[in-house]
Amino acid sequence: MWKYVIKRLLALIPVVAGCTFIVFMILHLAPGDPATFALGQDATPEAIWEWNEMHGLNDPILIQYFNYITRVFMGDFGTSFTRNVSITDEVMSRFPYTIQLATAALSFSLLIAFPIGIISAVKQNTWIDGVSMFIALLGISMPVFWLGLLLVLFFALELGWFPSSGANQWNSVVLPGITLGTGMMAAMARTTRSSMLEVIRQDYIRTARSKGLSNGKVIRKHAIRNALIPTLTILGIQMGALLTGSIITENVFAWPGIGRLIMNGILARDYPMVLGCMVMFVLCFAVINLLVDLAYAFVDPRIRAQYR
Repeated sequence: MWKYVIKRLLALIPVVAGCTFIVFMILHLAPGDPATFALGQDATPEAIWEWNEMHGLNDPILIQYFNYITRVFMGDFGTSFTRNVSITDEVMSRFPYTIQLATAALSFSLLIAFPIGIISAVKQNTWIDGVSMFIALLGISMPVFWLGLLLVLFFALELGWFPSSGANQWNSVVLPGITLGTGMMAAMARTTRSSMLEVIRQDYIRTARSKGLSNGKVIRKHAIRNALIPTLTILGIQMGALLTGSIITENVFAWPGIGRLIMNGILARDYPMVLGCMVMFVLCFAVINLLVDLAYAFVDPRIRAQYR
């Protein structure tokens, strides 16, 4: 298993290089000059040229990328154009807030998705199944920013139960967590239902029932565990979506995480800040997928045997 883990970690090198290359080119080809944002609209051409020369932006774009990716693999993500602070320090100071938001969203989605998906499969074609799938469809269809604004209007402004923005109180994460986790909850519920329907029609489930086991015990001991493998695959994909989807949610709720940091960097054409945030997202996404692959071994003995 350790050989597999090391191979996956080594595979991160071309992934990080490829993702940073794409983002690097998009940022540099997009309209807007970072020197103008940093120095102001009244900056002279000489001042802009000197500023670009100081930050290496007068070099050919491929040379700029080579210099940047070399520094990245040496652990240096550069300095922010607009705030003149270390990218590594800034990203790491915001990262716990993004993890806190993703954890809250994941907890909310799993607590709702698994029961809904399992009950819908067991009660297929009943009114419970219809209501559950309607809720899942509604969750997938609602845009994140629209749901976030609705929650703010109702629970923050009308009822006053939760703060509308920031991360200053212990319950500040509730509304952004629900907003970010709703889409994942809907996708997980539908996947769990489909997987459970496929499993409960298998021969070994009928055999377990013919032995006299109760329906609840058959579901708990045999069906759920075998139905988790497709769900784990979706879970890994959705966890990556939680991190990238936090960009919109964090800006709606003024949450001080990496999502808000990357949006401010895009608006200010702060190339090092955007690239540093993207590298963090890529690393998190790759590590999450690796953990999901390893989790297969704990769920399915056949996969565990392959690792051995």
